[in-house]
Amino acid sequence: MPLTILVVDDDPGTRLSISDYLELSGYSVIVADDGQEALAKVQEYHPDLMVTDIVMPRMNGYELVRQVRQKSEFRLLPVILLTARTKTQERILGYQSGCDLYLPKPFELEELGAAIRNLLARSQIIQSAYRLSHLENTNTLDGNGSQLNDIQKSQWLLELTPREREVLELLTHGLSNADMGQKLHLSPRTVEKYVSSLLRKTGASNRAELVRFAIKHGLVE
Repeated sequence: MPLTILVVDDDPGTRLSISDYLELSGYSVIVADDGQEALAKVQEYHPDLMVTDIVMPRMNGYELVRQVRQKSEFRLLPVILLTARTKTQERILGYQSGCDLYLPKPFELEELGAAIRNLLARSQIIQSAYRLSHLENTNTLDGNGSQLNDIQKSQWLLELTPREREVLELLTHGLSNADMGQKLHLSPRTVEKYVSSLLRKTGASNRAELVRFAIKHGLVE
């Protein structure tokens, strides 16, 4: 499932060019004309990242970011501020409001794309670390050591598709993509997609960590 980016700008041309570029890059894009509409869409769609202008009607970018940061579920939402304002004090205001990056106009779409990829990668690492930490803390409180309890294990398994569970099981036996593909009647490229999905869902950074996570938490037989 593609990551979702919210693009906020009252200029239709800027909004369209950014949206088209991001969609061609494989992202799902939602748009807003001003800060007030954007705040409502953040709450409705829970985007993975927000790109916003500063000077907009009804609610400017500074206030939008401040209000987003006041909500606990969006405190880690990556935010890029786009603006023609380049004075040092204005950049400071941007960072004080809670933005992650201040990108002055005019800018190259490729630069924006690189910034987005970097922020999304960092965000996913942070969220994965938080999720694993939360699971481990819960296990300790429940007295189960490193093993997930039955309810938590069921919740993890429900997040995995049947095919992902099959791939996870075969991974623990040390099979290659080609070997797994033969057993599951899939191409090695398709197997790799399932492995990537498992890495993302568990927060593991490589196959070895993924296997350790699955065995440690009893997700495989």
